[in-house]
Amino acid sequence: QVQLVESGGGLVQAGGSLRLSCAASGIIFSINAMGWYRQAPGKQRELVATITGGGRTNYADSVKGRFAISRDNAKNTVYLQMNSLKPEDTAVYYCNAEVQVSLTRTQVYWGQGTQVTVSS
Repeated sequence: QVQLVESGGGLVQAGGSLRLSCAASGIIFSINAMGWYRQAPGKQRELVATITGGGRTNYADSVKGRFAISRDNAKNTVYLQMNSLKPEDTAVYYCNAEVQVSLTRTQVYWGQGTQVTVSS
């Protein structure tokens, strides 16, 4: 079994910054893509950013230039640096990871979510 544990959420004023972390633990051969998603009240979960095992990144248009995703493969951890935060960034942020759980099988896991609230 694999667990993803997020940390770093909180309350911040508009224009401020937060850094989210998500650490994977358990039986892990390797981790392929990792990513961050968010879900605001009354809205569907949406992609924020992803990063491949080789470090290639992808961002939602709404966060380009403000957010940066990175990972530490030795620690099985993915980060999301969020700068110039806006009230519309308020949401529960979830990390996910595509984990190689055996030589022939991958499985996607999700974290429990961390609340980010940006006040105006």
